Amino acid sequence: MSKPDAEVQPYRELSPLRLWRCGTRRQQACLFGGWLALLVLCVGLGVGMVIWRWSGIPFEFGGVAVYLTIYPPLWICLLLTLTLGWWWGSIPAYCATVSLALYAGMPWSWALLFGLANPLGFAVMVIGYEAIAMRRDLRGLNALLFYVQQSFVASVFSSSGALIWSYTNDYDRTALLPVWQGWWLGAFLQSVFIVGPLMAMLWPRTERWLADHAHLMRDTQTRSRVSLLGLLGSITLGVVVYGYATFSLAEAQLNPEALRQTMWIFYWVFVAIVLFMAFFGYQLFMHWQKSQNILLDALQKLATTDALTGLLNRREADRRLAAEWERTRRSGHSTAMVLLDIDHFKQINDRYGHLAGDAALRHLAGVMKSVMRKVDLGARYGGEEFLIVLPETGVRGAHAFAERLRQEVAEAKVVHEQLSFQMQVSLGVAIVRPEEVSYERWFSRADQALYRAKEGGRNRTELDQTAVEKLA
Repeated sequence: MSKPDAEVQPYRELSPLRLWRCGTRRQQACLFGGWLALLVLCVGLGVGMVIWRWSGIPFEFGGVAVYLTIYPPLWICLLLTLTLGWWWGSIPAYCATVSLALYAGMPWSWALLFGLANPLGFAVMVIGYEAIAMRRDLRGLNALLFYVQQSFVASVFSSSGALIWSYTNDYDRTALLPVWQGWWLGAFLQSVFIVGPLMAMLWPRTERWLADHAHLMRDTQTRSRVSLLGLLGSITLGVVVYGYATFSLAEAQLNPEALRQTMWIFYWVFVAIVLFMAFFGYQLFMHWQKSQNILLDALQKLATTDALTGLLNRREADRRLAAEWERTRRSGHSTAMVLLDIDHFKQINDRYGHLAGDAALRHLAGVMKSVMRKVDLGARYGGEEFLIVLPETGVRGAHAFAERLRQEVAEAKVVHEQLSFQMQVSLGVAIVRPEEVSYERWFSRADQALYRAKEGGRNRTELDQTAVEKLA
């Protein structure tokens, strides 16, 4: 079972500066020391790739010659990028690529440019995970396809270094295809079949560690729209560059057989690209739809609820009151209103402070929710005044409800920081009258009953006159 999308954490990076300032000595030694050791290992493996000639190795696949480049530093640096952040993976990747280029005799100016190839590909992957929050343990079809898609586009971007490599080594045009194809295809296959499984194994534990050390994470701003546009642009550009480079390099060989083989390779890769684009389009739409729904839900909640108590606000309560009044008149059934007020609320604020007063309001709202039914309506109507509507409820039921609520409020303790105190409420109850012309008259009768409860000594329930007559 995969996590719901709502639980997937967005892409965040471990901040080296915060680790240095706020991390423990053990954390600093393990992370910085381990990272430096991996950097040295990447440089050694990069130089080893040149020594052992792991670039553009030909393989026969279904009668078609394909070229692969084996590059172990990619495994380490891509893992660092996806787990800790772009800088953690890009610096070792850059150092490894520059080192192998200098060892192979590339001029230092070109080597410095050549070293940007893999960091560029990593940046594309980071943009993708920033744009769409996706699981990085690759469990689930969506997470797996997204990772494969991002790996392909990142491989195409990083393969731009192959052109610099070929130019500085004076390769003729017929030798360009094996170098370029070996780079992007090798990087793609290694990302999917080596880094992917390693990521699936390492990410759950890494995710827990990052969540437990949120204070070490880099501050990020919400920029999903920019990231989505960047992801869409990078995928489109990657497809265009891939198609152009494939045909141009294959045509340069002037070999019909090589051209035919390249055409078939391009065909199957293009089919994969179309499928990836369809998947990406679907994910983009779902991401937009989810964002819109979240925004609408948040706006709806903001417009209809009281921020302090979570109950309905006065505006929404008036709308619901009018609708319930109309429904009751049409059905002929009985509906009750309970209006309540915290006794001596000003003394609570004066004695314990306004924050304690807020805690009292939240506590009362919690008690109200605990005794209300799902069909009942609860609202903070103003200040310390609250309102409850009880559909399909007669006089006796409303009186019993109000008394139960009053007793539970009086018996419970309000706890705020080191303070603990009790409070009481007064309540007024009114039943809908069929002959009344508006719900305001219904509310007014409940308000008058509440006033009598206050005048009668507080911490009590009073019924409006019509309700008293029915109860008698």
